[in-house]
Amino acid sequence: MRLSTFLAALFITVSWTLQADDWTAFRGSAGDGISKEKTVPTKWSAEENIKWKVPLPTRGNSSPIVSNNSVFVTCAEDKGKKRSLYCYRRKDGKLLWTRSVTYPKVMPTHQTSNYCGSTPVADGQRVVVWHSSAGLVCYDFKGNEQWKKNLGEFKHMWGYGSSPILHKGNVILHCGPGKNVFMIAIDLKTGKEVWRTPEPLLGNGEQNENKKYMGSWSTPVVAKLKGKEIIVCSMATRVNGYDPETGKILWSCSGLRGKRGDLAYTSPVIANDICVAMGGFKGPALGFKMEGKGDITQNRLWRNYKKNPQRVGSGVFLNGSIYIANSSGAIVQCIDPQTGNARWSTRTRGASWWGSLVYAGGHFYATDQDGTTIVFKPNAKKLEIVAFNKLGENSNSTPAISNGEIFIRTFKHLYCIGH
Repeated sequence: MRLSTFLAALFITVSWTLQADDWTAFRGSAGDGISKEKTVPTKWSAEENIKWKVPLPTRGNSSPIVSNNSVFVTCAEDKGKKRSLYCYRRKDGKLLWTRSVTYPKVMPTHQTSNYCGSTPVADGQRVVVWHSSAGLVCYDFKGNEQWKKNLGEFKHMWGYGSSPILHKGNVILHCGPGKNVFMIAIDLKTGKEVWRTPEPLLGNGEQNENKKYMGSWSTPVVAKLKGKEIIVCSMATRVNGYDPETGKILWSCSGLRGKRGDLAYTSPVIANDICVAMGGFKGPALGFKMEGKGDITQNRLWRNYKKNPQRVGSGVFLNGSIYIANSSGAIVQCIDPQTGNARWSTRTRGASWWGSLVYAGGHFYATDQDGTTIVFKPNAKKLEIVAFNKLGENSNSTPAISNGEIFIRTFKHLYCIGH
């Protein structure tokens, strides 16, 4: 190869690395809702700034991911008996392949969940998707199955929604809700189980010992503390910190039990050395220092038990504040992680949010259940709205952001938004 050709190829590769930020998992590659992209559209409509859109066979609550020039999204048909992973070419939305698994039973689920609540995860060569009772499956980027794991049956009246993440060559998955709840690590290349840590239940998996609702749909996140990484996840009654190498529970903090039951929908938000967790169904919210071993409930800095909004989507920590778009009352909040107090709490003209908030290019984005994306600036003093962008189709999903483009899943289409 001539030197000039080599240097040109190297420049292209480096330029792509510097400019492109794949969105390889739920809430981004780091699981914190933050993209490194600098230039992202802030205004669009059903006709404006749409690079492409493709129809989807069914509605669903999972979110798209972007990895190595491919876009992945899940769908479910035939009352969940058929559950599929779709792979699209990112530049034009061409469908490259579909891979499906089947499950013979019609499982219970929430009326707003269509058996595809889990977002896939990818590393540029392999993509992993959890179909709950239908199994955990790994494919290469040509759609060839690499391995499949039967992790058991998961039965809950509200379905499932936790998504797998990747950590140092392992797939980390919070399996549940239901009678059998556990955290598991599986080798990405081989599909072999590395460790499994059960979570004790007070009840039957759907109701606790007091006959109130119970369950967690939380996707784990990775926290970095003093040079050490910990897997953190909100379970039904407590927040656990796991050793990623062994699965050992290093610490746990209680406080998620609420008036309506033991519920967690959101992922924990890591604010430096503070973990902020939020209970479901207007349950308690709490913040605690992630230090010590065993039961560290005494580390709680605060616990808000009353008057919490319904929270399904997860928040983002940025510049000392947590921003979150709530699923009741179309309320956006900015919260102090040190005290739990709202710096501001503002009702917007939009619908409620089930999808999570994301951040890119100096703006926050959240797509509501009407398919309208609110765009606002980070501001600890007030809600500073930039735009409301309507697609006119319902959505319960979280936007994916990659290489200056936004990918949004609605009940009818997968959109690529860009200039």
